Amino acid sequence: MKEFINKHKFSLLFLVPGIIAGYLYWRYVGCLSGTCPITSNWHSMVLFGGLIGYFVGDIIDDYLKKKNTKKDELQRDN
Repeated sequence: MKEFINKHKFSLLFLVPGIIAGYLYWRYVGCLSGTCPITSNWHSMVLFGGLIGYFVGDIIDDYLKKKNTKKDELQRDN
């Protein structure tokens, strides 16, 4: 479990704000008529927001890993 958390720390860190943003979007913007499949109920919007937050965190994690790898390679070459 600890290894999973260390491997996906940015993804999990962005999951919570994504869930909160999904709920706030449903609450204040949402779909008034109830015919919108994603934004009509808070359950799906919270899930959708959490997924987007997780994916954004994963993208940032990959970027930082690549940046650190390039930095390490440059230091090794010098």
